[in-house]
Amino acid sequence: MTSLKTSSGKNIISLIAGRQDLEQFRRKSWVGTFEEYLDLVRETPQVARNAFERVYDMVISYGTTVYDESRGVKRTHFKFFDDPDNGGRDAVFGLDETLESFVNALMSAAKGYGIEKRVLLLHGPVGSSKSTIARLLKRGLERYSTTDAGAVYTHGWVNEAEPTEVHWCPMHEEPLHLVPERFRDDVLKDLNGDADEEQYKVKIVGDLCPYCRFMYTERLKKYGGDWTQVIQDIRVKRITLSEQDRCGIGTFQPKDEKNQDSTELTGDINYRKIAEYGSDSDPRAFNFDGEFNVANRGIIEFIEVLKLDVAFLYDLLGASQEHKVKPKKFAQTDIDEVIIGHTNEPEYRRLQNNEFMEALRDRTVKIDVPYVTRLSDEIKIYEKDYNSGKVKGKHIAPHTIEMAAMWAVLTRLEPPNNASLTLLQKLKLYNGRTLAGFTEENIKEMKEEAISEGLHGISPRYVQDKISNALVANLESKSINPFMVMNELEAGLKHHSLITNEELRAKYRELLGVVKEEYENIVKNEVQRAIAADEDALKRLCANYIDNIKAYTQREKVRNKFTGQTEEPDERMMRSIEEKIDIPESRKDDFRREIMNYIGALMIDGKTFDYKANERLYRALQLKLFEDQKDTIKLTSLVSQVVDKDTQAKIDVVKSRLIRDFGYDDESAGDVLHYVASIFARGDVKRK
Repeated sequence: MTSLKTSSGKNIISLIAGRQDLEQFRRKSWVGTFEEYLDLVRETPQVARNAFERVYDMVISYGTTVYDESRGVKRTHFKFFDDPDNGGRDAVFGLDETLESFVNALMSAAKGYGIEKRVLLLHGPVGSSKSTIARLLKRGLERYSTTDAGAVYTHGWVNEAEPTEVHWCPMHEEPLHLVPERFRDDVLKDLNGDADEEQYKVKIVGDLCPYCRFMYTERLKKYGGDWTQVIQDIRVKRITLSEQDRCGIGTFQPKDEKNQDSTELTGDINYRKIAEYGSDSDPRAFNFDGEFNVANRGIIEFIEVLKLDVAFLYDLLGASQEHKVKPKKFAQTDIDEVIIGHTNEPEYRRLQNNEFMEALRDRTVKIDVPYVTRLSDEIKIYEKDYNSGKVKGKHIAPHTIEMAAMWAVLTRLEPPNNASLTLLQKLKLYNGRTLAGFTEENIKEMKEEAISEGLHGISPRYVQDKISNALVANLESKSINPFMVMNELEAGLKHHSLITNEELRAKYRELLGVVKEEYENIVKNEVQRAIAADEDALKRLCANYIDNIKAYTQREKVRNKFTGQTEEPDERMMRSIEEKIDIPESRKDDFRREIMNYIGALMIDGKTFDYKANERLYRALQLKLFEDQKDTIKLTSLVSQVVDKDTQAKIDVVKSRLIRDFGYDDESAGDVLHYVASIFARGDVKRK
């Protein structure tokens, strides 16, 4: 037993050892002189990028896809927001327009067009992916800084007493800040050489932090003003940006007023070191560990930024506009970081109504992050968690996720202005369905008219919680179905903290009724298709129909295969098929000629007619076959307790088709058959 364990441990260690990249580790741990760093900048000027340039390049490095959203409207999809490095766990769906605006803001800031002096404010309802976008950027920048393309460097000071020891800059600042102001233009000319407008050019913006300024001044005195001697005491190293290591990534969130302290943003005095250095204004006795200090060279995220105390907002104004912060007892200090805040609608309205916050409003770029309004994208959000069709040992019946997503999207849509259009039809149009009388231009106009669409409604978090509840609550079932989830969604409305009035609750319950009706239509259709999935029977029915419409259009008679006699085309049979897809009596001749012309064109091309290729005809044949076979299967007998052996065999065939073709398991297939049977039973009662 022991030897087996030892062997297993060795195998694991060998596995890890074989996958290590020691050369990459050495590159990430590079330490050199200031002179070597200048050579590195000349060779790869991108290492001296500012934070906005680095973040923008990081997003673009993952690639883009350009597609036509509608006629004349092209949209760019940024693959970075698919979260490819994390298996799509934090992928953002359905927000390409929002993300395009956001990345355009980053690009503008990277080019120095003014947005670099603004707070990027993600604004939207709770659960609309604001935090996810910020998290993706922070995590992405961490990974990017570990690659050769995203390398970041900082400097430190060799300890005079112990030369092997280096005091690194507490704010991880750009080493080029060590170049004196009066020499910078000449240095930049040398570094940039013959670079043209299209190539990246090195810039030196900002000055040394208080700590490095103190060290620089002391060394300058020591060497009698000889800058070249000072630089000999400098070491440059490559750093990896990391939120956990508090290097280049910062996060700040509001606390209650009693516990808020602005030093959390800009650092505080280290009282234990005052005795050592003799003054509280000595930068060596100061901890430059506020979030603004920590986030230098990268990103700082402000969670619910508009909940901050006014004292914090003043720091934010200077940080965004001037790229400076004011640590206690020290002069304004340069920072280089992307400032991202996020807030919800009520907080943003408060900002707009507060005249004292005008300066902050003027320094923000608001980017709306709405809820998803396209059904297929909303489904993807839930499929991230429930993508296997089986969670916690339970099978998730087909359409369970779809119906929950449909209800969520319906709550976010504004009622259509067109009285002939229902809210459900509007949802389907947004999801790419076609509807007679509505063009792409009409859909575009609808979206433009509905200004606040997606900024209200049910959060995806609520739906995810209720799906989880359904999985846990129905312990006796091996499968959960749409009704289990819809029941949870409805029950939760009673206690939903963000629904403040009964009128809204009633509206959401009414929309659940719309979804249940849609589900009923979907499963009726699937059961009909499963019953009518007898390929041989469909082929026979189709051949019979084609023979009859051929004779009808050519004014001929049909030969009866059983009697051998010629007869008039079977009008009753033809109409029983055509009526299934709403072909009126006045249009039957056109439809029959259309089918014959289609078959004739195929024959000219040497192709064989396949009824499945004509979607309308295929559907009509399925519905006709279902009607013919429904009574032989005695579907309505399922609602009774007694089912004869022959009928049960036919029902089992239908169940196996539901499992094979539509993704049901045995339990959910049986549930659907019972449900559809009860619908038909109700229909029989009504007819009587």
